[in-house]
Amino acid sequence: MLGAGGVTRVFHNPSQYWTLPIGVVIRRSPGVTRWAQWSWKATAVLPGAAEATWRELRRDGERVEFHAATVPLELHGAETEAYLHGLTAEVPCIYVILRSITGEWPLEVVLATASPYEAQDYADSGEEIVEKVPMTAGLEAWVWEFVEAFHKEEVFVKRRRDKKRIDIVEDGIGDPRVDKPADVYASPALKRRRLQ
Repeated sequence: MLGAGGVTRVFHNPSQYWTLPIGVVIRRSPGVTRWAQWSWKATAVLPGAAEATWRELRRDGERVEFHAATVPLELHGAETEAYLHGLTAEVPCIYVILRSITGEWPLEVVLATASPYEAQDYADSGEEIVEKVPMTAGLEAWVWEFVEAFHKEEVFVKRRRDKKRIDIVEDGIGDPRVDKPADVYASPALKRRRLQ
């Protein structure tokens, strides 16, 4: 189902799914070391952006901002806890996942996510670059709307202990028929009998 502003709202039972096209803005600045000619950083997102491939948006001397790509921002009903965690941060952010490539442009936009948990998974892999970009007010409201619609608090249920007795001492777990120089499970009484 297509909502206002080109927002896709597809309802599956039991999980819910919304998508929104997000344009990723990357700034190219002069490098600060002699080993890197340019410094590249994701600086903004454009909710509802049209398709683009490294279209120049703004130039200020040697600093240039590009609309690098448009990727879908996907919200899943099973991930509402992660979105809630991100929304309650001091500055709610979208996490842009970038990959270094060779070619005309040095970076490929892999995806954008509102989940800090998913972003952490990509950061842990060490293969991608993860950039935090502050959410716009409208985008933040959209994610809040999704969380309010589908988040369900999970009730903590304490696990009951089984009735197994753990205070009983077993007299040797190892097989006494198998002669081993270092049977760590064998009973000390059995070891003494073998030595005699």
